[in-house]
Amino acid sequence: MAHRNGRPGALLACLVTITLLTSCGQEGPEAGSPNAAPPSVSTSRNAPQTTSLPTPSTTTADVLQRPSAAVGLSLSAGGAFVRYYVSLMNYASKTGDVAPMMSVTATICKQCKAYANYVAKVNAANGGLTGEYFERVNDVPDLFRGEGGRVGGYALVTIGAYTSKDTPSAKPVTSTAQKYKREFTLIDQQGSWTMAAMSLVAQ
Repeated sequence: MAHRNGRPGALLACLVTITLLTSCGQEGPEAGSPNAAPPSVSTSRNAPQTTSLPTPSTTTADVLQRPSAAVGLSLSAGGAFVRYYVSLMNYASKTGDVAPMMSVTATICKQCKAYANYVAKVNAANGGLTGEYFERVNDVPDLFRGEGGRVGGYALVTIGAYTSKDTPSAKPVTSTAQKYKREFTLIDQQGSWTMAAMSLVAQ
């Protein structure tokens, strides 16, 4: 398959009910794809040269605990939550365990569910992902409050070169390293942020 997403049709769906996210017209097939690896495959637009990237820590102790900086409903807590959420996505792509990620995901986040469904089946633990498939957050430069107390914004992320296989017998698909915007919308759940919408847009 040409997408690590496994189900590109489902991942192309625009989040029309989330008004804080940028226009769906800017999204490509990568929208909502697993952070475990970039959404586009063997070719990329303006892709940087592949370099060895440090592997983020993905031990259970590191990822399951929400950091104190991500507690509450401030904008700074929103930025810290996005970093925390990405670490849960990386953990899921490594292990296939999506429960920690989904525990801080709002029920309305369709692309979050699509990501979780994919990495539950295709992950590093079962050989579906190899290489530098983690999503690395470089910065969360833009956060703003919208209607109903929601927060919208984006993170600047990098995903390294990796290969993916949707099934053990499938031909591996190679993706090159590239930079992306991780767009998101956060909503309040019991006094702290939860992920309500997300998409991945190539830069």
